[in-house]
Amino acid sequence: MSPYSLRRITALALPALIVLAAEPLYVLVDTAVVGHLGSVPLAALAIGGTVMSAAAWLGTVMAYGTTGRSARRFGAGDRAAAVAEGVQASWLAFGVGLALAVVAQVAAGPLARTLGGGDSDVAGAAAEWLRIAALGAPGLLLAAAGNGWMRGVQDTRRPLYYVLGANVLSAVLCPILVYPAGLGLTGSAVANVVAQTVAGVFFARALVAERVSLRPHPAVIGQQLVLGRDLLIRGSAFQACFLSATAVAARFGTAVVAAHQITVQLWFFCALALDAVAIAAQSLIGAALGAGHDREARDLGRRIALIGGVSGAGFAVVIGAGAGVVPGWFTGDPAVHDQALVAWPWFVALLPLAGIVYALDGVLIGAGDARYLRNATILAALGGFLPVVWLAYALDAGLGGIWAGLSLFIVLRLVTLLLRMRTGAWAVVGAVR
Repeated sequence: MSPYSLRRITALALPALIVLAAEPLYVLVDTAVVGHLGSVPLAALAIGGTVMSAAAWLGTVMAYGTTGRSARRFGAGDRAAAVAEGVQASWLAFGVGLALAVVAQVAAGPLARTLGGGDSDVAGAAAEWLRIAALGAPGLLLAAAGNGWMRGVQDTRRPLYYVLGANVLSAVLCPILVYPAGLGLTGSAVANVVAQTVAGVFFARALVAERVSLRPHPAVIGQQLVLGRDLLIRGSAFQACFLSATAVAARFGTAVVAAHQITVQLWFFCALALDAVAIAAQSLIGAALGAGHDREARDLGRRIALIGGVSGAGFAVVIGAGAGVVPGWFTGDPAVHDQALVAWPWFVALLPLAGIVYALDGVLIGAGDARYLRNATILAALGGFLPVVWLAYALDAGLGGIWAGLSLFIVLRLVTLLLRMRTGAWAVVGAVR
């Protein structure tokens, strides 16, 4: 099998897709279990889960940064050095995870009261859940770092087993601890901690089995922090855009914000699936450049962009065909349904473009071109999305105006990515960028 063939891309992307989907699916199970306890525990889980999702996002950033660095070493023929990148990323992950676990013991109360609207039963329950769940942060981030270096050495099967195994364990433990064991909402938090810790142990054992030095090297950790910083700033621009969109939608009324929630969550689901192509790109592009194959990397980048576009078009066909049906899965309110249909044409039209954008994101992350990605995303956010979204509010343009802002954001990102691809400046060869 060619290292850059469609079959190889698929072999890396499919297990990555399952790993990406495992966490959201477990969250659905957790929500269903806790939901039967009543509205207060469910609301508390929503608040605590929102805070923990920030840690999961931090882990994703860490994994993406580690993949590109590890893949370059692997492509240069030095697997030990590729794994060594994982060792340093794991030390960083464990340290950040411990810090988060400690800070949460103090900050859980104020955070829960802020998000929950003051001192209330919901805020108190959320704080209790968060203090326990945060103990799983070291394992959560260790697993993210492990996913990163394993993708770098083009091993996506073991992460699949590790993540699925831990999530299945949690899915079994959660209802047992919540109901027969009588722990209630606390049982949900304990199940989360157990799953995340088990996953972290799996990935740590995989590092030990590689028989490389496990000593921390601050210089390498510092380099990883710089790369992570750029990806974190890029991710923060995304967060600012989507938070602003929700804030503006809320100002248009209940039906609009409810319809926005439906369409944007479907958008996130599609993005999750398309990210599997981006993860394959990170691994293969990094390896190609590490091996000195810049021409092959550029050809592969174009092929991956095409795959992303075709995948996005496939989602567009399905979502477009479901326009009269899918919103009804989420609401029986005619007003919300009608508002969702306002966003639907924008949603469908953007999916093929988004497929290309996410694929090219993966190409440039794999190449270690995080600074350019950071700057391009900030430009698209400040020069496109945010002005249009708030102008939509000023002009009372409704949900269509919000999605017009998202459209400009995607188009600007697509243009900047295509320009970067055309210059070839991203295709820097060598084991280290």
